[in-house]
Parts: sequence; structure tokens; C-alpha cells
Amino acid sequence: MENKTMARGGSLKLLGLTVSPFVVRVRMALQLKGLGYEYIEQDLFIKGDLLLMSNPVHKKVPVLIHDGKPICESLAIVQYIDEVWAATGPSILPADPYERADARFWAAYADSKLLPAWVGIMWAATEEERAEKVEDTLKAIGHLEEAFGKCSNGKAFFAGDSVGYLDLVLGSQLLWFEALQKMFGVVVIEEGKAPLLTAWVKRFGETDTAKEVVPDVDTAVEYLKKLQSHRAGATVAQLLS
Repeated sequence: MENKTMARGGSLKLLGLTVSPFVVRVRMALQLKGLGYEYIEQDLFIKGDLLLMSNPVHKKVPVLIHDGKPICESLAIVQYIDEVWAATGPSILPADPYERADARFWAAYADSKLLPAWVGIMWAATEEERAEKVEDTLKAIGHLEEAFGKCSNGKAFFAGDSVGYLDLVLGSQLLWFEALQKMFGVVVIEEGKAPLLTAWVKRFGETDTAKEVVPDVDTAVEYLKKLQSHRAGATVAQLLS
């Protein structure tokens, strides 16, 4: 699969998994910058030579290959895209050093606290364990609700008037929030508890960035069912990267 235009400044290939939030955020960053690239879907149950050669340490997606040089780990890739193509499209990271550090802090929080919690909901062995993971997820959402109030300064997105770094990081997980509701009846972002994020979710979903990149929720649900059918030999890592 190849996008409409090839990136200026060299050829780009992206190794990914359609439903991975880590891959989705990279694809959204590329879309924001208007960069063309060749997308190569990976089978994470049987990892191919190109992936293993490009990321021999972690053997995970996404991997962005720029002029033959691999860049690994989604947050590093998004920052790389923003820096290399600084003059192309909108800035992804804030220009202000404090705001940039703050965005990085909350992005790391979303990946280290929120994401493992909601993955745990899907992978829980008992209802008691699932309830604990739901509680952890809602607690993390509460902190991100407060972060939105602080970072957005009353504007539409975490980054202000337009989509930015933290919007991409949290926005890349929204697909799986829909899947959680469809499969387990869990509402991750509820208007009564997180009104700011509820409104943000609607606005984010209406952006071209989300519409062009984020797959349909049924795609995620089907992938989770596939993963569950291989539960004995699969890991949560295969769900995401």
C-alpha cells in the first residue's frame, strides 16, 4: 500500500499493524505533515525478515524507514517526523520549551499508565481482575481530564487550536476505547466524569487526521478475537506492537 505522494527529503516506508495505537499515531503524524510513504502491514504472529532486521532489539512495530535508515519506537518516530520536516505542515510538538516538556510528560503517562490499564481490561482472566483494570483506567482518564484543562487553555485540542503531540498519543488509543465498549460494555470516557475529554473525542474524530487514518472499530474487535483464539501462545504485545 502506497500513499498518494512520496515524502520530500527521501523515501519513507512504514512497517506497521493497522489496529496498533503506536502505528496509528505515526500514521497520523505523517498525515499531518502531508508526507507520502509506503505502508507495509506486518503479521505479528509470524514476524518477517524486514521487521526483524529493522528492529532487532525489540522486534516491534512501528518502524519508519527513511532512506534505508530505521527509526523505532512510536514517540521517537513522531518527534523525528516533526524535526526532519519542521518546515512542512503544522508543528506537532509545542515550540515553547515548558509546553513541549509538559506534552511529553503526559504522553509518557498515557502510554505507561492508561494504555496498560485498558489492555488489562481486555486480557483479564477474571471479572475481579477486569474490574480492577477498569478502575485503573478511569483513574488515568481523570488525570488526563485535568491535563486537558491545563494544556488546552480553553481551546479545542490539547495543543490548542489544532491537533498536536498529545492529541495524537491519546487519539491513537480511542479506537480501542470503542472496542472496549462494544465487547465488554466498558465506557472509558464518560461525559459525566470527563466532560472536557468527551467533547475533545468528538472534535478529534471529526478531523481529517482521524478520518483518514483510524480504522473501523470492527477491525480492532476482529483482531482481538483472533488474538484471544491464540491466547495460549500469544501475548498482549502482539495486540499492540
